Amino acid sequence: MKEFSVLKEAALEGGRILAAKFGKVGYRLKGRANLLTEADLASQKAVISVIKRAFPEDGFMAEESPVESSPNGRLWIIDPLDGTTNYAHSFPAAAVSVAFAERGSVRAGAVYDPFRREFFTAQKGKGAFLDGRRLKVSRVPSLSRALLVTGFAYDRAEKAEFYCGFFAEFMKLSHDVRRMGAASLDFCWLAAGRTDGYWEFGLKPWDVAAGGLVVSEAGGMVTDFSGKPWSVGESMGTQTLATNGRLHPAMLRIIRRRLRRQA
Repeated sequence: MKEFSVLKEAALEGGRILAAKFGKVGYRLKGRANLLTEADLASQKAVISVIKRAFPEDGFMAEESPVESSPNGRLWIIDPLDGTTNYAHSFPAAAVSVAFAERGSVRAGAVYDPFRREFFTAQKGKGAFLDGRRLKVSRVPSLSRALLVTGFAYDRAEKAEFYCGFFAEFMKLSHDVRRMGAASLDFCWLAAGRTDGYWEFGLKPWDVAAGGLVVSEAGGMVTDFSGKPWSVGESMGTQTLATNGRLHPAMLRIIRRRLRRQA
C-alpha cells in the first residue's frame, strides 16, 4: 500500500522537525490554553509536502490550516504536533499523528513519538505495530485492576469541576488515573497495553484518527459515550472512550451516570 509508505515517511519527517526544534521555540496563544509554536507549522508543512508529492489530488484535514476537500474521497488527517502545551514547556510528551481515510473510513495511521523514538502504525484489517512488533491491548478485566488515562479540553478553566468530577470517580475505582496531554500517545499506549482505558471530551478528528485505528487494530474499542463507533466526518471527538474492550461497558455506565447527574 503506497499510502502507508508515504504516511510513515511523512510522520517521521514531522518528528524529525519536532526533535530538532525542541526547547528552541516560543509560542503564541490561539486561546487561553491553546498554544501554537513554530514547530507546529514547520512540521505540518513538511508532512503535507511529503504527501502532496505522492498524492497531489488528495484532500487534507490538518490542525493548523483550513480543510482542503477533494472529490476523490481521499483525505489525509494530520496533527503535526500533538501535545503542543507539553512541547512549548519543554515537557517531552508529544507526537506527530497522520492518518489516511478513503470514503469516510480510516485505512492507515501512524503516530511517531520523537522523544522515545517509538513509531506506532496500523493498517485497517492488518493489525497495529510498535517498531514492527505487533500490539495487543491489555487483558485487564475490571476497573479495580486498571490504569486509566484522560485529558481535558481547552475549556478546562470554565469547566474544571465538570471534568474533575469524572476524574475523581474513576480515581476511586481504579489503580490510578494519568493525564499526559497528548491524545495520540494516550491511544497508542493503550494499544500497547501500558494503560487500559481512556476517556476525553472535546477531541478533534486529527486527535483520534490515527491513534484510534491503532487501538482498534490492537483489539481495543473506540466509541463515543453512547457506544457508537468513531468515524470520519462526524463530530465524534466531542466524546471519546477507548478501552481494551473488557472495560468498555463499565466505563460507559459510569460516564453516562455522571452525565445524567451533571446535566
